[in-house]
Amino acid sequence: MIRNYDKLIFELSKEGRTGYSLPKNEFEGYCICKGIPQNMQRTDVPELPQVTEFDVVRHYTNLSNKNFGVDTGFYPLGSCTMKYNPRINEEIAAHPAFAGLHPDYPVECTQGALEVYYNLAQSLSEVSGLAAFTLNPYAGAHGELTGLMIMRKYHMLRGDYKRTKVIVPDSAHGTNPASAAVCGLQIVEVKSTAKGTVDVEDLKPLLDDTVAGIMMTNPNTLGIFETEIPEISRLVHECGGLLYYDGANLNAVLGKCRPGDMGFDIMHINLHKTFSTPHGGGGPGDGPVGVRAGLEHLLPNPQVKKDADGQFYIDTDESSAGYVSNFLGNFGVIMRAYTYILTLGRENVKMVGPLAVLNANYVKESLKADYYLPIEGVCKHEFVFDGLVDKSTGVTTLDIAKRLLDYGYHAPTIYFPLLFHQSIMIEPTETESKETLDEFIDVMKRVAREAAENPDVVKSAPHTTPVRRLDETTAARYPKTTYRQMKG
Repeated sequence: MIRNYDKLIFELSKEGRTGYSLPKNEFEGYCICKGIPQNMQRTDVPELPQVTEFDVVRHYTNLSNKNFGVDTGFYPLGSCTMKYNPRINEEIAAHPAFAGLHPDYPVECTQGALEVYYNLAQSLSEVSGLAAFTLNPYAGAHGELTGLMIMRKYHMLRGDYKRTKVIVPDSAHGTNPASAAVCGLQIVEVKSTAKGTVDVEDLKPLLDDTVAGIMMTNPNTLGIFETEIPEISRLVHECGGLLYYDGANLNAVLGKCRPGDMGFDIMHINLHKTFSTPHGGGGPGDGPVGVRAGLEHLLPNPQVKKDADGQFYIDTDESSAGYVSNFLGNFGVIMRAYTYILTLGRENVKMVGPLAVLNANYVKESLKADYYLPIEGVCKHEFVFDGLVDKSTGVTTLDIAKRLLDYGYHAPTIYFPLLFHQSIMIEPTETESKETLDEFIDVMKRVAREAAENPDVVKSAPHTTPVRRLDETTAARYPKTTYRQMKG
């Protein structure tokens, strides 16, 4: 039986129903179409649902209850650090003294906001080991692009125009080669060893005077710490290139080691991954970019600085990589990250990485008898299984992901990284309790048993969700985005 609130809003429509009351039109006789070209003006009445306010409220409230998020359950999404966002972050960011500021206010009236910006940049420098940061980029991928723009600008200012290649590991996040391509750079792939780390011997012949730099994540996408960083740093710097650190996995090493100390020259940080800001659908976000000493002038304009009297001001530099955003980035997200750092304090920030590593290894060791672990050893914040140990019944990683929905769990990242055919990438983060992890482990083991004893129930999952398994290929290639299309 379909309940009324399970229907689409158009299906609830009944002629004559209204859910709003507009005031009397004070501009009667004035043509609202004035200035709109004739060929762009609507000639027919829009097809809109006719529903009461109560229908709309009930419909969207029930839709929201079907959403899954880290506030409603465990979110083991590997490589994305879906950690809890403390409510104190939201309270401070929503404070009228900050939320009501207009970016065009004179600096004399925004000293508090500029101090937050400056202090967060200083804090990020401290935890990363780099000299200076910009908070202007709007997202992690935007930060990547900004960092690569800085890399290009560095070589161009030195007259080294032939450095147009960026080396990217085969285990890299997909945004790495994409960002390099957008920046006009050529991507050169370096292979991984059987242990999942960058193959230094494969790297050596790739290094010449056309290399602008190398992009790396440490720990890498497999959750493995790259132990050859000092040697890679030496080799890349000797050939004249720069080291770029993808900060997607900074959460794993927070408080234990710093990219700047490893030899990296440029890095971006995903505030939504490591510093508990919202993570959703391409925004809201912020992707700070840091540089080592000697590259500060290349950071994009505008830049927040502090004078000898302790006053904050906005500066620009002609040799910078240019402008990458309006004003000073996404200030609401900056406020949330700064609040998180202050809430933890110097002592507790140091516990983030170790606890994330502890949780990941606990889950890994508890499940490796049922799920195939292609690379043994201690992982960092995340790990990757290659499907089930017993693959004889034909149950795939996709089947496992769908079956988890029946048990109320969001699926881990699947089929990434591409190094394994049946990748299941799990990251519990440091915020989850042992009780939550034990419940997840129990469900994963139950699904493994079902795959062996009753594979059809796994292959036909999900069974309890509002929508059953879809034809994902057709949905991606021929999406129906309007009610009219679905009706047809």
